This record gives sequence, structure tokens and C-alpha cells, in this order.
Amino acid sequence: MIELIGKNVVVEANGITYTGKLVEISETEVHLETELGWVTLLTEHVVNIREAEDDDTILD
Repeated sequence: MIELIGKNVVVEANGITYTGKLVEISETEVHLETELGWVTLLTEHVVNIREAEDDDTILD
């Protein structure tokens, strides 16, 4: 997952899909910068993190 820091990603957590730039991953939290601001998710709630693809909606 560390290789995804600084890249646009799709994160699934708490039944919600988040898109944005992955800023930091720790043992307890995942930090994203999204179009609406900063999102902090508890690592234990994150189901999946993957690099965003062309068809994923992310605004720069």
C-alpha cells in the first residue's frame, strides 16, 4: 500500500467508496485528500484500496 501514497486511489470503507489522493497510511488511520476536503478513515474499517483507473471519477 505504501507505493500508492501520492496517487489517486479508490478506497472502500464502511460501505462507502471514497476517491482521492492517498496522503498517508498508518496502523490506525488512512488519510485521503478528496474534492470535498480531507477524509480520515480508521484502518480497521477499510476493506480495499486500489489505484484509480481512467473510468473512476476523480477531479484534479
